[in-house]
Amino acid sequence: MKITISAIKADIGSIGGHLSPSRKLIEAVTESVKNNNAILDYRIFYTGDDITILMSHQKGLNSSEIHKIAWDAFQNGTVVAKEQGLYGAGQDLLKDSFSGNVKGLGPAAAEMEFEERPAEPFLLFMADKTSPGAYNLPFYLSFIDPFHNSGLILVPEISQGYRFVIMDMGFKGEGDRVIELETPNNIYDIACLLRDTERFGISEIYSKSGDQCVSVSTTRLHNIAGVYTGKDDPIALVRVQKNFPATGEILSPYSISHYVAGFMRGSHIGPLMPVKVNTMVSYFDGPPLVSGVALCVQNGKFTEHIDVFDHPFWDSIRAKASAKAEEIRRQGFFGNAMLGMDELEYTGIVKKIEGLNNKFIIKQEKK
Repeated sequence: MKITISAIKADIGSIGGHLSPSRKLIEAVTESVKNNNAILDYRIFYTGDDITILMSHQKGLNSSEIHKIAWDAFQNGTVVAKEQGLYGAGQDLLKDSFSGNVKGLGPAAAEMEFEERPAEPFLLFMADKTSPGAYNLPFYLSFIDPFHNSGLILVPEISQGYRFVIMDMGFKGEGDRVIELETPNNIYDIACLLRDTERFGISEIYSKSGDQCVSVSTTRLHNIAGVYTGKDDPIALVRVQKNFPATGEILSPYSISHYVAGFMRGSHIGPLMPVKVNTMVSYFDGPPLVSGVALCVQNGKFTEHIDVFDHPFWDSIRAKASAKAEEIRRQGFFGNAMLGMDELEYTGIVKKIEGLNNKFIIKQEKK
């Protein structure tokens, strides 16, 4: 059976600042999605202050009908958010009206269309207070490094490698500027691009047979709604097992809690903390969070989900991430603790420097 899985995510309001959506808000979104004949199944999750709608259907990629279901649900949720006086009500809905799909309208979207295997397990990752480049290192290690993916040396089909589609998120022309590179031949070229997490981001990954196994909600940040709006709190779908990495091989790199962009006001650097699904934001409007759920799908119907980071092992990783977050915050706004001026979501520093420019003088050396 050929199906499409769509995950669409947005921040439409939260309690006490950028912390967590309210129960009534989640109920409003759920009520709007359920009993819709266009979809086969759905699930609702939240991470930090973002709500994710996961849907299965047979409408294909970028379906206007499916995207409008999510758009309408977020609009209905925004009404409730405003009634409750929640902070940032409808903040990720950057346009007043729906225009075919949610691309460029604010919400993050990740989708894959495929023919179901006899067993079809997949993962959904949901991140908050960070950018799409946060997935660069984990997916690089899961699909390229045998230290994390032993299948690269144990399973012939996996050792053939994968095809990475990488987007230039800083491109300002018409359309998306992307490059396709294959492993193992191009692993160093891929590394050169993915190290710059604010400029280049993984968009898709395919097996050598052409089957898609990864979709990331990577967007060109400078072109959302025609202005720079900062980070877009990305989501990712990953098919696992058989010709793809095993679930554990996909999860392994998150033990690093690597430093990513985001944190407070989307303008700092912090460790990516793997958290349980439906976890709120806290310290310094962070730290940057990623939650994950595992499901199987058959005939378009989802099983119950498994919370992949709800295990005693990850408690020690969260403790390590907390220590890393506290340590880098001791550096305040100096140096690498804060993003460069080109990536700051708030432009106060840029405006201050512009105001000081005409006060600079050129000192001439006396002869």
